[in-house]
Amino acid sequence: MTAHSRQSGQGPTTTVGPGQNRNRTLALALTLLGTLIVIGTYVAVLLTQPANLGVDLGHTTLWVMLGYLVGGILLAAGTLPLIPRSVLALIPVAIALNIVIGQIIGNYTPVPLYLDSIGTVLIGVLAGPAAGAFTGIISNLIWGVTLSPSVIAFSSGAAFIGAAAGWAARLGVFRTPWTAVIVGAVAGVPAGAIGAPVAAYVFGGGLGAGTGGVVAILQAAGLEMFNATFAQSMVSDIVDKALIFALAYVVIRSLPKRIIGRYPFARHSRPKAASIESTTPAGATAGSAPAAE
Repeated sequence: MTAHSRQSGQGPTTTVGPGQNRNRTLALALTLLGTLIVIGTYVAVLLTQPANLGVDLGHTTLWVMLGYLVGGILLAAGTLPLIPRSVLALIPVAIALNIVIGQIIGNYTPVPLYLDSIGTVLIGVLAGPAAGAFTGIISNLIWGVTLSPSVIAFSSGAAFIGAAAGWAARLGVFRTPWTAVIVGAVAGVPAGAIGAPVAAYVFGGGLGAGTGGVVAILQAAGLEMFNATFAQSMVSDIVDKALIFALAYVVIRSLPKRIIGRYPFARHSRPKAASIESTTPAGATAGSAPAAE
């Protein structure tokens, strides 16, 4: 034990070796590259405005899917090694939840919402921004290949909301229901702004039964197609994301502590009292003196 460690009372510090630094640098580089490819694919869709995107799994849909897939794989390569196995086991469940709810709401109800990112948000809360973004991308790709190719074009928005949930969780947003609802509504603004141009320029308006009906009503009232789509997207996404963040809060608070304890990142979403209790050394009491720093 060094003199400094005896004085501080903390014991010897852990030295980070060059191998760990290289691994961290590589993970950050892969995550950044994956993010840039996802953004680049989104921009390419807007610039080219492919008319047959989402009609079938033809050439156009495949290059868009490939762009998002490569970006998702790079995000996964940079982050998944750091994600607990318990979270990895939940990702397929989260994807299925997204697809089933999104398919039902979007195609069989007149509700002008989506509710297709509840699983993505939950993974973001439990494992962080990159895991949430990865779940959003892969969810949309699987959904597109199996049921609705048009969903692939909205993968960038799905990635954003997963990352936003992780960032919000890190800030402790999910410790109270009101902050979850408010931040969810705020996250709905950029989410709507990301999705609206794709819906307007590539698909000519809302795609779901409910959202498409709202766009048609706004157009009948005199709004141009893009303005009608943008207005619908803003309102729908704000309400949708506020509701989803609220549902995520309810789910997180409903899980037993022993289950939440399996997900280290979830400590950001636990009430402050519970977080302090979980970090209190065994045998310590409320009235005991704090350790020397």
